[in-house]
Amino acid sequence: MRILVVDDTEDSRDIAEAALVSAGYADVSTAGSALEAYELLGVEKRSTIEDAIFDLVILDIVMPQIDGIEACARIRSHECYSDVPIIMVTSLADIHSLANAFVAGANDYISKPLNRIELLARVRSALKLKAELDRRRAREQELLNFLSTWGDRRASVWIDEVTGLFVGEVAEAYLTATSGHQTDETVSLIALAIDRFDNYRSAQGDGAARDILARVGTAVRRTLATIGAVGAAYRNGIIIVIAPDYDAVAAGKLGEALRAAIANLRIRNSEAIAAEHVTASVVVASGRARRGVERAQLLTRAISTIKSAVTSGGNRVLALDVSIR
Repeated sequence: MRILVVDDTEDSRDIAEAALVSAGYADVSTAGSALEAYELLGVEKRSTIEDAIFDLVILDIVMPQIDGIEACARIRSHECYSDVPIIMVTSLADIHSLANAFVAGANDYISKPLNRIELLARVRSALKLKAELDRRRAREQELLNFLSTWGDRRASVWIDEVTGLFVGEVAEAYLTATSGHQTDETVSLIALAIDRFDNYRSAQGDGAARDILARVGTAVRRTLATIGAVGAAYRNGIIIVIAPDYDAVAAGKLGEALRAAIANLRIRNSEAIAAEHVTASVVVASGRARRGVERAQLLTRAISTIKSAVTSGGNRVLALDVSIR
């Protein structure tokens, strides 16, 4: 990870750099002013996110000529640094300036004199967030690239009109595409089904059933909005989520979040058994896979198991650790 420390005081720069290097962050640069930071960041030369040469900026608030708040806003205004974490460094005397710093786009702050443990904790947290954003962006771009080469089909056939999610066939094609998957990778497949949905449809009619699917689809989209996962819906009401790089533990937490999101809708369902409102059963299948057919096995296991999960009572998450070797 590439870190830039900006502070007009040489001692402060040296202390921060020494703490970071001793913790294993070998690529640390320093700047003594905002103008010097602009030059190192290349804000006049770089225009896209891929052009960013630093993963984190640690920026002092009080500096001559151009202070840290103005510098933060200037850095943040460039697309290539729109998502790069910025940690402000402040003294107790200028703590009131923090509100303006956050308005300018700062992510976090640390107080002077610098405490090594606190500094490293803030840096680790910021870089973890940056890594997650990078992973999500890569997955979104991967999906966009896939869709752009998926023939001349109209966009309307990609999206399920009731749930607003991709149709199941799109997710299957994305899942089984082999380009770029030359090594084993961890992947999780999540299958979700509304408990006793067919009973509800029979009792309340297709219109009421579509309304439930629409609200459930919205809840799923909101849950997936901040992560690099792909959601899709089948015509029979089953919803699947493809979660690349998610191991069994992370996928289990995501499955529970989906189950809870649907339960929290509190849509009354007189046909339900597990509760008086609409609930869902969730199956999580995780494993390591290289080829498309191996990832498809995870999907098959998740979908085939969801029926038994619904039948056995519903409103729960069932985890499968699938061996596909």
